Amino acid sequence: MSGILDLDQLKTFVAICESGSFTKAADVIHKTQSAVSMQIRRLEERIGKPLFARDGRQSRLTPDGERLLAYARRMVKLNDETLAAFAEAELTGRVRLGTPDDYADRFLPEILVRFARSHPRAEVTVICAPTTDLVTMMREDELDVAIITHVRALGPAEVVRREPLLWVTSQRHATHEADPLPLALGRPICTWRRAALEALESVGRRHRLVLVSWNATAYGAAVLAGLAVSVVPESALRPGMRVLTEADGFPRLAPIEIGLLRSWHHTSPVMDALAGHIVQSLDNLSPAAMMAAE
Repeated sequence: MSGILDLDQLKTFVAICESGSFTKAADVIHKTQSAVSMQIRRLEERIGKPLFARDGRQSRLTPDGERLLAYARRMVKLNDETLAAFAEAELTGRVRLGTPDDYADRFLPEILVRFARSHPRAEVTVICAPTTDLVTMMREDELDVAIITHVRALGPAEVVRREPLLWVTSQRHATHEADPLPLALGRPICTWRRAALEALESVGRRHRLVLVSWNATAYGAAVLAGLAVSVVPESALRPGMRVLTEADGFPRLAPIEIGLLRSWHHTSPVMDALAGHIVQSLDNLSPAAMMAAE
């Protein structure tokens, strides 16, 4: 097989794999669903192999599709890095980034360093707020890009990372054995808080809230001091924390999804560049086993 692969088709292919469906990919790359389907057909003709296998109303990646995904991601990334390198002197302006404080603590250092190296003349304004507030700010055009906890009730988002949600206690204390169980969690609308409380109620475990805060540092400190048990994503584990499992009497929690929102009101090169760095920094998604081809 000889010839040149179409980069736009590869971008569409990657968007389908990362968003989980043809329909969501069409929204992400701003194309019609028929255009997305046409690009995939042409890419399959170019590769000479089927990339998706149909299963009723759903599609899944074929083995050849999984092989192509790794190459496609590298080619798209190299393309973006090449363009950024030559556009570096021209990429200026301000981009407003929103994120919950716990994601800021864990992810922003890498994202901002990479972005500043690629685009030293661009300015990033960071606003830390809960996911619900960030979604509202995006709707009101007060942010350009936001990293959020993906909650389907709040609307669609580009899922860029999945992590286990874990029960944690202090390695030096037996806080998790207390009855009722002391908890440090977010405010009532926090998705992680609701998941934790529902799980405890499902097994009849008595509990009481001793600390309520949006601030991840606050409830992390309560855990390390032996004052409470909490729930955190895997990437938020800190030295001195012990993960509690079903063997300790704590029900398994559903994994969390971290999503990316881009402005619905406008676009700009600096906004797209920052969003690209966020995706590259946070991406830990394996090829989706099943994707809805709506």
